[in-house]
Amino acid sequence: MKNDKMKNQYRINEQIRVREVRIVGEDGSTVVPTRQALEMARDEGVDLVEISPNANPPVCRLIDYSKFLYQQKKRQKEMKAKQVKVEVKEIRFGPQTDEHDYQFKLKHAKEFLEEGNKVRAYVFFRGRSILFKEQGEVLLLRFANDLEECGKVEGMPSLEGKKMFLYLAPKKAGVAKKSQQARDREASEVEAKEAAHQQKANLDVDTPANGGMLANAKISADALKKLTETEDE
Repeated sequence: MKNDKMKNQYRINEQIRVREVRIVGEDGSTVVPTRQALEMARDEGVDLVEISPNANPPVCRLIDYSKFLYQQKKRQKEMKAKQVKVEVKEIRFGPQTDEHDYQFKLKHAKEFLEEGNKVRAYVFFRGRSILFKEQGEVLLLRFANDLEECGKVEGMPSLEGKKMFLYLAPKKAGVAKKSQQARDREASEVEAKEAAHQQKANLDVDTPANGGMLANAKISADALKKLTETEDE
């Protein structure tokens, strides 16, 4: 069925009934009368295949139609293989989820987002636990904040029946926003490196072998000693 559908997608040979067509190939393109294009196809033992009917004039190729269909099918497979399949992964909480369970689920959610998947986190309120819906909302907001470096919120927590949902989408690679804590840590590391570099520079200045301040002081002392000895004589 699929092959039949693809065969009917293109007009070939006598099915092409316009006055002129544009023939494209490795050497470029040229506009010729359709009758001449059909003769060119017959001389080469191939088909005249219309590949762009909406162009003015329509664009055609001189190619064996079976080979052309094979190329199109192969190209579609390659494009389909390159498409990234985005899945929605679910993370379930209770309104009173303990810290260990929270960190465990936070780790998995981070992995899902980094793999390019979306995350649907929700708090399930069983029975009278619906009274703790504010606590569930706080939990989901904390969850979103802890994932700000790799995920973006697609909507604020919303209650649907006995479940409160939060949707997160992965951030694009290279544009993840750093937390304030991460930025402060990097700034501290830069300051520490600059301080170490300055300290090393000071030590280099004071090294006699490098002609630093101590070396100059020694030279001055030797000169003063020689001057004193000359005056005594």
